[in-house]
Amino acid sequence: MYRVIMNGCNGKMGQVISGLAAADENVRIVAGVDVADTGKYEYPVFTDISACDVEADVIIDFSIASAVDRLLDYCEEKKIPCVLCTTGLSQQQLQRVKETSEKVAILKSANMSLGINLLMKLLKDAASVLAPAGYDMEIVEKHHNLKVDAPSGTALALADSINDELDGAYHYVYDRSQRRERRDAKEIGISAVRGGSIVGEHDVIFAGMDEVITFSHSAYSKSVFAKGALEAAKFLAGKPAGMYNMSNVIEGIL
Repeated sequence: MYRVIMNGCNGKMGQVISGLAAADENVRIVAGVDVADTGKYEYPVFTDISACDVEADVIIDFSIASAVDRLLDYCEEKKIPCVLCTTGLSQQQLQRVKETSEKVAILKSANMSLGINLLMKLLKDAASVLAPAGYDMEIVEKHHNLKVDAPSGTALALADSINDELDGAYHYVYDRSQRRERRDAKEIGISAVRGGSIVGEHDVIFAGMDEVITFSHSAYSKSVFAKGALEAAKFLAGKPAGMYNMSNVIEGIL
C-alpha cells in the first residue's frame, strides 16, 4: 500500500485523484494540503504543509506555483519523494527543483497522461525512420477556449521528443501568416486550436510523397492525468534521489 499526501487536494485535479485513489487498493491518500479544510475528505487536511505530521511514501502535487517553494522545503526536510505536476514555475524555482532532486526523488513531466508519454516514445521511433526519408512533420493541438497559452506544453514536449531523436537538427515554426516562402525541410510546424470544452487533442503528422501517417491522442477528461499521476507516485515511492519523468514510468511498465 502506497501512502500519499495530496498537495492541492481541493483543486480539480486533487479531487479527481482523491476519487481514483479511493478505488485503488494499492494507494491510500493519508493527508491533504490546501488553503482550507472543507471537511469533504476522510483524510486530514492541513492548511500549511509544514504542519503535516502524517507519515507518507510520496507526495502528489497539483497546487499553484507560489506553493512549490514550501513544498520543496518539506520534501527535502522529510525526504519524501514528490510527483511535481504544478506548472508555471519560474526559472529560479526550476533551478530549486533541480537542486532538491539531488537530495530526494522528484518526478516532473509536461503531461501526466500515460498515453501521451507512450506517444513520445513511439514518435522517436517514427522520426528516426521517416525524417531521414524526407517526411515533413507537423503538430496540431486543440484545447478549450479558456486555455491562455499556445502552443500547449504537451505539443512542445512532443516536438522535443522528435527533435531530440534527430540531434536537435529541426526548428519550430508557429505561424506562417507573414511568410511567403516554401516550407523549410528542417522545420516542425506547430499549430494551436482553441474552442469549446476540448480537454486536449494532439495530432502529430508525418507527411511524405503520396503518404500521410498521423499519430493522435485525445483526452476526454482530467482522469487520464490523474491516473498517470497515481502511476507515477507508485513508481517514485522508494526511489533514490534524482530527477525522473514519465518516460521512466513508461519504461517501468513495459
